[in-house]
Amino acid sequence: MSTNLQVVVITGSSSGFGRLFAEKFARNGYSVFATMRGVNGKNAKSAENLRAFAAQNALPIEVMEMDVTDEESVNACVAGVVSKAGRIDVLINNAGFAYVDLMEAITIEQARKIFDTNVFGVQRTMRAALPQMHKQKSGLVMQISSGAGRVVFPCFGIYNASKFALEAMTEAYRYELAECGIDCVSLEPGAYKTEIFGKIDRGDDAARLASYSGMAAIPDKMNSAVASIAGDPNEVADAALRRRLEKGNCVTGSGPEGRAWWR
Repeated sequence: MSTNLQVVVITGSSSGFGRLFAEKFARNGYSVFATMRGVNGKNAKSAENLRAFAAQNALPIEVMEMDVTDEESVNACVAGVVSKAGRIDVLINNAGFAYVDLMEAITIEQARKIFDTNVFGVQRTMRAALPQMHKQKSGLVMQISSGAGRVVFPCFGIYNASKFALEAMTEAYRYELAECGIDCVSLEPGAYKTEIFGKIDRGDDAARLASYSGMAAIPDKMNSAVASIAGDPNEVADAALRRRLEKGNCVTGSGPEGRAWWR
């Protein structure tokens, strides 16, 4: 891969927004390191498909192993990127997942698991990538948050909590990194048609729902309602690329058709 291009590192690139970000940035002149966990395991097919796509279209995309819940994996991947490319210009923290259920049905283990990916995973990648950005005195971090980091919905409570935490981290980082020439921004999509809708799990303690009446039916209704209004995810990839190309500061504002917000 050429080191003359600006370098983008993307987490959670096996599908959804992450895969679209990899394609979008590579097609627009960036050297992309598309990371995912299990490149030789659960995501081997996704990794193979992305490598084949890059080769077929002569795009500068390299697939690398990164499990954001494993600090050693994160550090090794980032070190590998710096060794190969010599720099990191953009870090896109996209890896994440959701649960949909009443809060009481979410076990402590599930709460730990979602925070380990959606919150602590971001802190791991930030701590791994920032030393190189400090060395360069430049860089951009994009956190792929959610509208659920701004507004709370019933049955998305634990996901809301993880995204509210991510919003707080992002804002703190932005204040603290401003003097270093490094920007940290949050993209807050609404509902989009990605693979996440086929991967949303319910709470592990379904017995807790017996204490509820009408509210027990809400998780399925909410999931179906959100899926039915989901937009084209390419809008979000376009918004991410536009943000990178902007020269001025980014402020909160509506994105395509009002379904995505920058903060």
